[in-house]
Amino acid sequence: MRCLKIIFFVLLILNFYNLSFAEETYFIDMNKLLNQSKAGKEAQEFLKKKIITGDKKLKEEGASLKKEEIDLIAKKKTLSTDEYKKTLNQLRKKNVEFQRKRVNFTTAIATQRAEARNNLLKALNPILTKYMSENNIQIIIDKKYVIMANSKTDLTGKILEILNKELKSLNLK
Repeated sequence: MRCLKIIFFVLLILNFYNLSFAEETYFIDMNKLLNQSKAGKEAQEFLKKKIITGDKKLKEEGASLKKEEIDLIAKKKTLSTDEYKKTLNQLRKKNVEFQRKRVNFTTAIATQRAEARNNLLKALNPILTKYMSENNIQIIIDKKYVIMANSKTDLTGKILEILNKELKSLNLK
């Protein structure tokens, strides 16, 4: 039993010894890499323009539906019951289709944003792997998981330069 305690104590000390010399652990700011790289900025601008134009079209269509509704309410007394119901049903169908377009637009934007992020991460992975092997680095951690670290262990700037050189665009359509 005593021998087991001694072995455990020695292993514990060796483990702390290894951790204290873990100089090959670095961190990067993933948000900065994704948002400030050339490809990331381009993707954000593309999606922003797409959102603005799509939102403008949807607002115009919504205003048109609202105008049709107001016109129908104004004509309610002059139209026969059957004509009114028929026109009301057509307006409801248009409204349902409009709501469907809004949901599809939002889903398409979210999907495209996720694809752009995944493509950027896929392009970043080999860059990080190559950098780690060339510089004998064992661990790179995302900055949001680091409580405190020396600024010398921040690789964000170096990786951002490499990413900008190797990946110019994500080619979103």
